[in-house]
Amino acid sequence: MPRSSQFGLSEAQVSQFIHHGYVALEDAFSRALARACRDILWAEMGLSPDRPQEWTKPVIRLGFMTQRPFTEAANTQRLHDTYDALAGKKRWLAPTGLGTFPVRFPSQQDPGDAGWHVDMSFGTDHPNFMQWRINVTSTGRALLMLFLLSGVGPDDAPTRIRVGSHHMIARQLLPRGAEGMTLQELAKHGFAETKGCEEVLATGPAGTVFLCHPFLVHAAQPNRGAQPRFLAQPPLLPKGEFDPALPPSPVQIAIRRANGLGL
Repeated sequence: MPRSSQFGLSEAQVSQFIHHGYVALEDAFSRALARACRDILWAEMGLSPDRPQEWTKPVIRLGFMTQRPFTEAANTQRLHDTYDALAGKKRWLAPTGLGTFPVRFPSQQDPGDAGWHVDMSFGTDHPNFMQWRINVTSTGRALLMLFLLSGVGPDDAPTRIRVGSHHMIARQLLPRGAEGMTLQELAKHGFAETKGCEEVLATGPAGTVFLCHPFLVHAAQPNRGAQPRFLAQPPLLPKGEFDPALPPSPVQIAIRRANGLGL
C-alpha cells in the first residue's frame, strides 16, 4: 500500500478507492464557489432558479467552462493532494476548468441517457461516440470525477455507481493491450457482468467530489426531486503515458490486482 496520508488521504480511503473504485470528499471546494458556478450555468442556459415554469427539459448539457469559479473549484489544495494520492504524485495536469455539465431538472420524462457505461478516454475524434476507446493503462484519463455543484439527495438524480465494477473492466481490457476496446464492444451485453455489484448513489452537499477509477461503471438517472441538480463530470488528465518504471499509483494497483498481477 502506498503511503498516501501525506497527500491528504488516509490509508483506509486509498484502500476503499482500490477495492470499491471511488472515494468521496465532502468540502473538497467551498459552497460559495459551487454557488458562483451555478450562477454562471443558469446564465448560460438562459434560465432562472426563480422561474421553474421554464424548466421544460429533463436535462440540459453544457460544455467545458474556464471561468474563475470553475478553475478554483477544481484546484483546491485538498483536491491537488488527492490527485497526488490516487493518480501518482505530479503525474496529472492541473484542471483548467470544469465540464461537461448535465444539468438535470425535475421531470417525469425519460432523459434518454441513463444507461450503464464507462467513460472512454481516447479516440474521441471519431464522429461516432460508440467507437471511442479505453485501454488497460487508461490512456488519456487519470481519474473520472464527479463535482457536486448543488446538494444531491437520493431523489435528485444522483449518479449510480456499481461498486467494484472497475475490476471487471480491467480484466476485459488486459488482453486487448494498447489498442483497448470501444464503448460499443464493452457495452455489447449491457455491462451484464457488473449487474451483481452493489450500487451506491453519488449523493452529498454542494462541494462534494467523487474521485473514481477510470474503469468504474456508472449511470445517470432522472431527477425525481424538486430542484435542478448541477454536476460537473471532468476527467483528470494524465501528464504523460503509463511509465512502468514509476511506483504504481492506486489507479494502477487496482488494475494489477484485478488481473492477478500482485500488489
